[in-house]
Amino acid sequence: MKILVCGGAGFIGSTFIRNFLKNNIDSKITNLDVLAIGSNLANLKDLEKNQNYNFVKDDIRNETQIDKLIKDTDIVINFAAESHVDRSIADPKPFVETNVLGTYTILEGIRKYDKQFMHISTDELYGDAENKDSFNEKSILKPSNPYSATKAAADHLVGSYVRTYGVKCIITRCTNNFGPFQFPEKLIPKTIIRAHKNLKIPLYGDGSQIRSWIYVLDHVSAIESLISNGLSGEIYNITSWNEISNKTIVEKILNIMGKSNNLIEYVGDRPGHDKRYSVDSSKIQNQIGWKPKYNFEQALKETVEWYLQNQDWWEPLADEKTLHPQPWTLNW
Repeated sequence: MKILVCGGAGFIGSTFIRNFLKNNIDSKITNLDVLAIGSNLANLKDLEKNQNYNFVKDDIRNETQIDKLIKDTDIVINFAAESHVDRSIADPKPFVETNVLGTYTILEGIRKYDKQFMHISTDELYGDAENKDSFNEKSILKPSNPYSATKAAADHLVGSYVRTYGVKCIITRCTNNFGPFQFPEKLIPKTIIRAHKNLKIPLYGDGSQIRSWIYVLDHVSAIESLISNGLSGEIYNITSWNEISNKTIVEKILNIMGKSNNLIEYVGDRPGHDKRYSVDSSKIQNQIGWKPKYNFEQALKETVEWYLQNQDWWEPLADEKTLHPQPWTLNW
């Protein structure tokens, strides 16, 4: 099987590539990545001499390059996206360009060559989950910020190509990921790094915002199962049902590191901040047979240990701007 992975130098994309090639030694993967914020070739350093892996530095909006690569592949998996909510509040334009126009460019290549396409989306486009309800794949999309709005737009675009042109596409919507190689601007690695440096840990508002967390290896295993068994035209939610407040996540990390909760500092809340994300993944579990296998507490502990043991990976990335308590106030 020949796979084109768009955005494969990022956190989730690189984890998928590494694990898929380990589990499918006869497959070939081409990784197309522009190496913008959040992408890092060091994530795939161990594959540099792997003959089944090829890296191409380019933008997914480059129609000529996309056309050439899609023509010679079996399936395209699109991880490429601007994904940090705080940066989308500071400057929405790159999110529109990459998340919407980039998806359009890929879809045109898919339509032209009649290839399979898997679009990696997010649970954030559903918006706030009120009370104790969880969103399913038919729930109305109510994005609250420029990031989730552009992802919702991309999802609608994919759906329109399925309906209008009959292209073979699958959309996945996963909850918050964590694990090794996650860019330091995200909550869990930022907390680990700032705690390691004995810096204050910023929490927006009162820290009561709830997110559902999944270990990244569970997410990529779900994607791998959908490559083989997913149905074209379908949407699949992916979660491990670990709904935890941001404050609790930070406290757990500080406890693992033997640090005091006094490092927590409450800062002004983020504009348009959703209080709770929650999705129902019964569909992929019942129809495809996928189930998460990693224990949250153990995976979180191993993630903390990985960051503490791999400072040479994150030190070049963890500058003052990346670790800033309120990134949307910066001029990106």
